[in-house]
Amino acid sequence: MAVRAQFEGNNEVGVFSKLTNAYCLVAIGGSENFYSVFEGELSEAIPVVHCSLAGCRIIGRMCVGNKNGLLVPSTTTDQELQHIRNSLPDSVKIQRVEERLSALGNVVTCNDYVALVHPDLDRETEEIVTDVLGVEVFRQTVADNVLVGTYSTISNQGGLVHPKTSIEDLEELSSLLQVPLVAGTVNRGSDVIGAGMVVNDWISFCGLDTTSTELSVIESVFKLGDRTPSAISTEMRESLIESIA
Repeated sequence: MAVRAQFEGNNEVGVFSKLTNAYCLVAIGGSENFYSVFEGELSEAIPVVHCSLAGCRIIGRMCVGNKNGLLVPSTTTDQELQHIRNSLPDSVKIQRVEERLSALGNVVTCNDYVALVHPDLDRETEEIVTDVLGVEVFRQTVADNVLVGTYSTISNQGGLVHPKTSIEDLEELSSLLQVPLVAGTVNRGSDVIGAGMVVNDWISFCGLDTTSTELSVIESVFKLGDRTPSAISTEMRESLIESIA
C-alpha cells in the first residue's frame, strides 16, 4: 500500500529517506510522527536506521542502494559509515564512492537488478554500482533530464517516471528495466518523483500532498495492493497446502 508522510512540514519524503527491500534509512532530527509512520509499517520486516551522511539530513538524495548494497558519497564520516554498517543486515555491502556527481541519489536510480545512471557518471563509479549493488547499468535520461534518480523511481514490480516522458522513451526504459513504467506525478502534480516518494516491493511512502488519484496510480504500477512480505508468504503457503491436500 502507499502511505502519506511528511518530514518537518516538508513533503519531499524521498529526500529524507531511502527505502529498499532489505533496510530503510531515515534522516536524523525529524519529528517523532515521521519516524513512527516508517517504523509502524516496516519495523517487523526490515531495520529502520536513523542516520546522517556528511552531516546532512538529505540522505535520500546522497546515497543509492538496494537489497544487495549501499553506496554513500566520499564525504561520509567514519562515524556515520560505522553506524550504518552496524545497523544494516550483514548481507548488505556498503561502500564510499569518490564521484564528482556526489548526490548519488539524484544521478542513479535502481531496483535489485537494473540501474539507470547519469550519462556523465565516471566509469569507475559505474563499475562500483555494478559490483556492490549487483545490477546491470544503463546510461540514460528521463524525459531529456540527466538526473535519472530525481525524475524516476523504480522497484522490482514497476516504475514511475517524469510526466513528460514520451511514449517511445517509456517503451525503451521499460524494456531495459523489464518492469512496467507509468509517467506520473506525486505531491499534487510535482514531477520530481524521486524526491517525492520512496518505494520497495510491498510499500511506498509519499508526501502528504499526494492526491488519492496519484496514490492509486502508485499502488497499481508498483503492484502494492495490501501485500506485506508475510502476507505473500502466508498466501503461498496456504495455496501449497491446498494443492498438496
